[in-house]
Amino acid sequence: MCNPSQIARLFTDHRKSNNRNRKEFRGVRVMSDATSEKIELEQAMQTGMMLAYQAQTRPEKMAVSSEYGERNFAELNHRVNQLARAFREAGLGPDDAVAMLLVNRCEFLEVYYAAWRTGMRVTPINWHLTADDTAYIVENCEAKVFVADISCQDMAIEALVATDQVRMALSVGGEIEGFDNYEAELARHGGNNIDNPAIGSQMLYTSGTTGRPKGVYRVRSAGPPQSTLTRAGTAAAFDPATDRTLCTGPAYHAAPLAFNILAPIAQGVGTVLMDKWDAEKALSLIEQHRITHTHMVATMFHRLLSLPEKVRQKYDSSSLRYVLHGAAPCPVHVKQAMMDWLGPVIFEYYAATEGGGGFFIGPEEWITKPGSVGKAPEENTNIIVDDEGNEIPQGEVGTIYFAAPKQGRFVYYKDEEKTSGSYMGDFFTLGDMGYLDEDGYLFLTGRSAETIISGGVNIYPQETDNVLLKHPAVADVCTIGVPSEEWGEEVKSIVELHVGYAADAAMTEDLIDFAREALPVYKAPRSIDYIDTLPRLPSGKIQRHKVREPYWAGRDKQI
Repeated sequence: MCNPSQIARLFTDHRKSNNRNRKEFRGVRVMSDATSEKIELEQAMQTGMMLAYQAQTRPEKMAVSSEYGERNFAELNHRVNQLARAFREAGLGPDDAVAMLLVNRCEFLEVYYAAWRTGMRVTPINWHLTADDTAYIVENCEAKVFVADISCQDMAIEALVATDQVRMALSVGGEIEGFDNYEAELARHGGNNIDNPAIGSQMLYTSGTTGRPKGVYRVRSAGPPQSTLTRAGTAAAFDPATDRTLCTGPAYHAAPLAFNILAPIAQGVGTVLMDKWDAEKALSLIEQHRITHTHMVATMFHRLLSLPEKVRQKYDSSSLRYVLHGAAPCPVHVKQAMMDWLGPVIFEYYAATEGGGGFFIGPEEWITKPGSVGKAPEENTNIIVDDEGNEIPQGEVGTIYFAAPKQGRFVYYKDEEKTSGSYMGDFFTLGDMGYLDEDGYLFLTGRSAETIISGGVNIYPQETDNVLLKHPAVADVCTIGVPSEEWGEEVKSIVELHVGYAADAAMTEDLIDFAREALPVYKAPRSIDYIDTLPRLPSGKIQRHKVREPYWAGRDKQI
């Protein structure tokens, strides 16, 4: 593992030498305040500046491997610098935004680190979204640079046409109308470390309850890393001499990006990117690359366990020593079955794109507290409250509120109302329900009915409702998450039909097809039930939790 004192020494030596030795680490700009300097150094260790250090220390080691190519640390760093120079030549720099619509390939890392190294704000876009949502994000994040994958060209063209603010559009993997060629642009620039690197930031988008994605943004240099990341990193105990990670999910998602790309790269550990999840393919890659670390969600566990025993035994997974999971609840029996198979290598966290929480639990702890998502560190004063906002005793179920950091609180970009609505004083919530036991371990028991988590992906039912309400047969609708052994939850819509329409199989097929024309497939209902009258409050608002209750009856956990 890299020693932070080495980075600090290289950083200081670099300033004193006045660039006499070009091989020295080109560090982060110095601020007069000692605390600010320490914070920037911590951020540099997690982001693009540590890549420069690793390129100097272990240049020939594999940094990233994908179905579309491979880079060692020297090559990756070289190409990052080429792109950083292209940004600067275009007059772009700190606080300008970069949007990228890229699948899991080496160029994803190049764009991400080049943005960080030049002080820019980078937004990876979920390529499962509709073209309309993609265009919205490019416009909303104020992208000056837009980098798109050839496999997403239709969405990319629509997004580019919809905005006039993009000053540099680059296509990866092939030619896209209106975009310049990525490789040709890189070839115009040198790859040695750039002068005066800055520290950038990221803004990831989450689905919005009103149907539009929301940008989750924190000001750069505003505070140290989240405790979740710190604890997960400590438990990972990366060793660059032996370790290698497998990125099983899309890199645009916060968890794979943090745990399977940024953290290992910072420590000189290479990462293998899966282009698309496949259970047997994952086992094959684990054996082929001797994978030691990976991140998964509960659905992936289920898919792995569903493989025939003969297939599972075909591959050698003994190299695994750290399998981190989160993003969605995992049934106790599924997690236990994974540990019975792989051994005590399953670690779990509970947090969110917005931050907070700090809950983390290792396999030995979990065996004594099955079903728990762990304890928060003492400095994280999370609370559980009742409907009136009063803190409740241990053992009682309530809404979980995370302590907001003193510095670096998230905001929903350009949405003050949604931001303020998430906070209660110095705390914020995602709407999850749970309780703390006598030892301070958190157990999740439910969640606000306004959120569905299917396969680790957040889905807000109002967006699905809004689409189905456009169908001429639909008088009203309430979309909910219902139990799924494989996905945790799956999307179901409960529909009131107008008089004259039949609630039959043909209508169900028509409604599902109608939803899929306007929504990503994962947001469209997988099934539809019909009801004469949906339960409502006196105000007329549908009581979604009452619609949801019968489908979860008899279960200990309502998620």
